[in-house]
Amino acid sequence: MENIEIKEVVKQTKVKAHTLRYYENIGLIKNIRRDNSGKRIYSKKDISWIEFLKRLKNTGMKISEMQKYAELRNQGDITITERKNILMIHSKFIINEIEKLTENKIRIVLNLED
Repeated sequence: MENIEIKEVVKQTKVKAHTLRYYENIGLIKNIRRDNSGKRIYSKKDISWIEFLKRLKNTGMKISEMQKYAELRNQGDITITERKNILMIHSKFIINEIEKLTENKIRIVLNLED
């Protein structure tokens, strides 16, 4: 398992160290190892999870929903159906947002042509 310090995680994920610590405090990120001096040590698996959280956030998922998803994930495979449902609902939300943005873009472009 690779030992990746928070500085490198920030560089790889473009998520600020403060945000990583906040995510850990609210339970979105769990079981981060520490070295002998107490520094956080991340694995590649941790980084993949952080990237996934970043995608959820960037597509408009509320922190409370992310927490619900993370808690289900921590419970293991027994929650796969519930997690898929959360992602399905979120996917529909994303599609709706794209449709609204597309409509607004069309209206803006039409105003440019006037």
